[in-house]
Amino acid sequence: MTNQIVLKSRPIGLPTSANFEIREVNVPELANGQVRLLPHTLSVDPYMRGRMNDGPSYVPPFQLGEPIMGGGVALVTESKAPGYPVGSYVMGFLPWQQEIVIDAKGLNSVDPAMAPLSYFIGILGMPGLTAYFGLKEIGKLQPGETIVISGAAGAVGIVAGQLAKIQGCRVIGITGDEKKKQYLLEELHFDGVINYKTTPNLDLEIATLAPSGVDVYFDNVGGEISDAVLSQINKNARIIICGQISLYNATTQPMGPRIQSLLLKKSALMQGFIVSNYASRFNEGLTELSKLLAVGHLKYTQTTVHGFERLPEALIALFEGKNLGKLIVEL
Repeated sequence: MTNQIVLKSRPIGLPTSANFEIREVNVPELANGQVRLLPHTLSVDPYMRGRMNDGPSYVPPFQLGEPIMGGGVALVTESKAPGYPVGSYVMGFLPWQQEIVIDAKGLNSVDPAMAPLSYFIGILGMPGLTAYFGLKEIGKLQPGETIVISGAAGAVGIVAGQLAKIQGCRVIGITGDEKKKQYLLEELHFDGVINYKTTPNLDLEIATLAPSGVDVYFDNVGGEISDAVLSQINKNARIIICGQISLYNATTQPMGPRIQSLLLKKSALMQGFIVSNYASRFNEGLTELSKLLAVGHLKYTQTTVHGFERLPEALIALFEGKNLGKLIVEL
């Protein structure tokens, strides 16, 4: 027997602990091609909120009474799958469960000598790859350009900002916490950072920090923050739609500026994406990120919560902005 965390009810607005339930379930015997895993680190990510709704999206919704699923790194304790020996570590899409039997297909081996295990669901996982491909394929940065990043102290934002600095860009971050602002300025050397919660006129502050306008906007947040950034874009600007976390818990669809005329006047590109669009090129991204990490050109930080039963708490904390960098749960 083992414990799993299931979706008990669909949230209205911000999820609460009442939307989750811990259940005890049987763990089956292994079949050919399967492995038995003990999760080491599990990820909580903004996209999970969308999957808690019963509606169409780019991935199916979580089902009531079924375990929450997400990225994770786990230890192989039993194996009937070639290439996944006992004692090795794997990463993949795992249920929130303390002991797991799963098909090895879809899992990837990871080397703990290469980086801390948690990095494989962070800077060397989905967040790092999201930053890499968003900038490379949509942002198409040029040295000397100005990029604004919302959610700049989150798992994707801190990587995107550093990659943009490496490419010779002026980097402006937007966050909602003074400690995060100082981290971005002092540790990651962003050229400017705005705390939107203490800034009375966001449009004016963006114009002040980006006097030549905004060439690229990496949007993790949406809402009024994005409205302010878009008012400052240059001709031929590129807007990367990565996330809309400010809207994920909205119970009604808010009305914002109608931006088509702005995009038309500025000959600007706005494109949304999900990282799995580039799944066939993940090795390319991992190779480049690993090189930069190995030589110290990329820094990384994460917020760690300890304990399986705290997974729902950690997911809720994500939408309250309590994390600096990647938010993970170590088991």
